Amino acid sequence: MARVIVIGATGHVGTYLVPRLVEAGHDVVAISRGKADPYRPHATWQSVERQKMDRAQMEEEGSFGPAVRALRPDIVIDMICFTLESARHLAGVLDGHVGHFLHTGTIWTHGHSISVPTREDAPKTPFGDYGEQKKAIEDYLLGEARRRAFPATLIHPGHIVGPGWPPLNPAGHFNISVFSTIARGETLRLPNLGLETVHHVHADDVAGMFMAAISNWRASTGESFHAVSDQALTLRGYAEAMFRWFGHEPKLEFFPYDEWSKMESAEDARATWEHIARSPNCSMEKARRLLGFTPRHSSLQAVQESAQWLVAQGRIRA
Repeated sequence: MARVIVIGATGHVGTYLVPRLVEAGHDVVAISRGKADPYRPHATWQSVERQKMDRAQMEEEGSFGPAVRALRPDIVIDMICFTLESARHLAGVLDGHVGHFLHTGTIWTHGHSISVPTREDAPKTPFGDYGEQKKAIEDYLLGEARRRAFPATLIHPGHIVGPGWPPLNPAGHFNISVFSTIARGETLRLPNLGLETVHHVHADDVAGMFMAAISNWRASTGESFHAVSDQALTLRGYAEAMFRWFGHEPKLEFFPYDEWSKMESAEDARATWEHIARSPNCSMEKARRLLGFTPRHSSLQAVQESAQWLVAQGRIRA
C-alpha cells in the first residue's frame, strides 16, 4: 500500500490510528519524542518503524522537515503542529515529495458558534492563541492546495476522549473531582443555566476520519472536515446523563459564571470559560457526504468509556 509517516504517533488519536493503518496494509513510521507509549497496547505496533525526534529542537535547526522527507513518505499525518511557522517549514520541504498531507486542526478555529450545527464553511472568527494559530495554518494549507495543488487535508477534532485520560467534564473543565461528585450523588454546581455546549469525539472516531480521508483522496484533498460526535451536549444535559449513569438522580445548582468562578480554582474556572465562550456544536454532514464517514460513538458513549477507565483506575471515587 503506502508508506505513512505519523508525527505524534503515540498520542490520543495515534493510539488508534497506527493500528488501523497497519491493518489496512500500510507501511507505518511512527515519529515521537520517545517519552510515551501508546495509551492502549496492540500487536500491530511490533511491525511499526519507530523514529525518535524532538520536533521543536529540530525545527530550530531547520532539520525536521528534511528528516521527515528522508523517510520517503507517500502520506504524512501531522498530529502535533501548533504554529504557522511549523506548518510552513514542514509543508514547504514536503511540497512535491508527498502524495497526501493530513493536518490535525481543531473546531476552535470557528471561535464563537453563530448558527448551529456549525458547518466547515461557516465564517470563522477564532480567538485565543491556539485557535488563531490553527486558523492561520488552515488558511495556509488550503491556500497551498488551491495555488500549488499541495495535497492537504485538514481534520478538525472536537474534545477528544477515550480510555487513558480524563475527559472534558460537565462543568466544562478537566478536574476529575467533578465525576467523583456525580458518582457519590452529591450536588454539582454549574455555571449560568448549564445550557452552553461541548462537543466530544472518541479518539477512535478521529482515527476513522483520517482513514476515510486517505481512502477518498480525490474528495478529501484541499478540504477541511470536522471530527466530532453526531451531537453536542449541553453542560446540564451532560451532567444529568452522568448522574443517572452512576445510578443517581441529578442534583444541580446554577450560578452566574462570575459567582460560580469564585467557588472554583482559577485553573478550572479559566478552562470552563475557554469552553463555554465557544460553545461548539459542529456538523458532520460534510464528512458523510464526501467521505461516507459516520462516527460510531455518541458523546456520552465516548465519555462513559473514559469514565469507566477512570473508575477502574480508582481515580473516580464513588
